[in-house]
Amino acid sequence: MNLPPAATDAARLGAIGWRTAVDPEWQALLDAHPAATPARVVEQHRSGYVVATGPGEGVAVESLPEWQRPSGYRKGTVSPEERPAVGDWVLVEDGKRIVALLPRRGAIKRGAAGEHYRQQLIAANVDVVLVVCGLDGDFNPRRIERYLLLVQGSGATPVLVLTKADRPDADAAAAREALAGIEAQHVAVVAVNAKDPATVDALAPWLRPGETAVLVGSSGAGKSTVTNTLLGIEKMKTSAVREHDARGRHTTTHRALIALPSGACIIDTPGMRELKPTGEEEIADGGFGDIEALAEACRFRDCAHQKEPGCAVRAAIERGELDEARFGNYLKLKDEIAAASDRLASRLADKQGAKVQTRALHKRPDDKYGKR
Repeated sequence: MNLPPAATDAARLGAIGWRTAVDPEWQALLDAHPAATPARVVEQHRSGYVVATGPGEGVAVESLPEWQRPSGYRKGTVSPEERPAVGDWVLVEDGKRIVALLPRRGAIKRGAAGEHYRQQLIAANVDVVLVVCGLDGDFNPRRIERYLLLVQGSGATPVLVLTKADRPDADAAAAREALAGIEAQHVAVVAVNAKDPATVDALAPWLRPGETAVLVGSSGAGKSTVTNTLLGIEKMKTSAVREHDARGRHTTTHRALIALPSGACIIDTPGMRELKPTGEEEIADGGFGDIEALAEACRFRDCAHQKEPGCAVRAAIERGELDEARFGNYLKLKDEIAAASDRLASRLADKQGAKVQTRALHKRPDDKYGKR
């Protein structure tokens, strides 16, 4: 199967999120590759990418050599965050070969697991992030704050989706009370039965035609069930969670972008158990704007919010206006961001040093030692 020619139907592209107003950077690349077709990355696998020019079946394409994952003794020439992710727009020639990556409007990413600093892209060019959490043993306000920290700095709108509202032991009111500090930061909270179209329809305001949403959350939270209900068909594989700890299995094994009947697109993702900051976040983005405002009102600028006189944060905790567990998570995440920021700065310095060294090694002898 080949992709259609460059004159792709704009309506089909629009159905998977293409914007009619193209910024100058995009236009320059389009002009540089007149024979290329715009396409969106709808699946990402270890072996390559699947792209589409409209709703329906995608096409496997070849990527640029520098985007291919390193293997054996070969080192990758492009860092993972600079390679395409699901949601990215690319230019494809001859219906089978990517020739350019169009600049992103934004991206959702996290710090990758491991000792070495790396970033992992979750999705690109998204308008809304649906943070899915079950009203069972999966419910964890502290983990939700981590998701918000990673989401809000991207420019996407976060929405908290509390699934399994139909369970006999579900207490949506108590969950909303536990999330009151987050909801006060103008983050929408919606409780649904993921299998019931009538309740899932409450997500319609964030799934407008031409917009892209991504579902994030732990395994078993109900992301794929929400996707199936929005589609009206059982497209994504689902499985039950373990009863004793509400943990799910990784039934979704790769990220996939799907066009919805509403005209929006949704990206389903595998469950994530580790959510590390990248070091680029601002602590207020985790729904902690109120704590930051309280800290500004402390008597001392370097207040540690422990036993200092005139501490507005401690006073709010003592009055019952600020949850101490939430404040503890604020301090923990703030330290993690600072540590990740230091690692990011060190990595950037190493890369810059490597570039300078490479330029020096490739200098002409008469430039290095003077003309003779």
